[in-house]
Amino acid sequence: MNSAIAAFLLVTAFFTALLSGVLGMAGGLVLMGALALVLPVSAAFVTHGILQFAANGWRAMLHRRHVSWPIVGNYALASAVAAGVVALIAWVPSKPWLFLLLGLVPMLVWLPKERLQLDAARPWQARASGFMVTALNLSAGVAGPLLDIFFVRTDLSRHQIVATKAATQVFAHLAKIVVYGLPLIGAAGSGALPPLWLFAIAIPLSALGTWCGGKILDRISDVNFKRVTAWVVTAIGVLYLYKAAVLFLS
Repeated sequence: MNSAIAAFLLVTAFFTALLSGVLGMAGGLVLMGALALVLPVSAAFVTHGILQFAANGWRAMLHRRHVSWPIVGNYALASAVAAGVVALIAWVPSKPWLFLLLGLVPMLVWLPKERLQLDAARPWQARASGFMVTALNLSAGVAGPLLDIFFVRTDLSRHQIVATKAATQVFAHLAKIVVYGLPLIGAAGSGALPPLWLFAIAIPLSALGTWCGGKILDRISDVNFKRVTAWVVTAIGVLYLYKAAVLFLS
């Protein structure tokens, strides 16, 4: 891996963690696209999983007093089932299909969420979110907007939403590391992934970005928090759909 790509990945790791620290999502969406630009798809999935596992884990630790642990427990149970199902299918998307999925996922923020009557605080809906979000995460690389649908009708504050979603995503990204990482290492060895030193630098940078994002989050109102999130992820989705069209037509 040349120095330009390494620097690009390190800078991206910091700023995407900061973005997720503020909005609770979107950072992972940007990071997945950035990784897919410079790495093979399987390697991008595993690298994304490792960095997001660290970033979400650290964010959950920073805001642990706000985490709704019953939601996390139900989510984790269904997440493990989804990982097993996807592992049996063993499908890896091509780059055009990956960017198409990355572009479509953000559009989920515009679903009529109030009519869906979804609430992650209900045990069976927390389990449904665990299965659906992990399955989409393993197919498109990200699933933040889908997860968000299950938190719209909860009575949680913005801090509780960010903290609980971060804790649930620890399991989704762990599934990504296992499902894509084990076959990749078995087929090509660890050389298929970025070097260990890059992860050793990127993970603390992600933690720093998360901490900075938390400071910004403290200054945002609940109303502005939800409005800004929807428009940010939509803009990112449009860019990915354009990239997918270019790849399909080339």
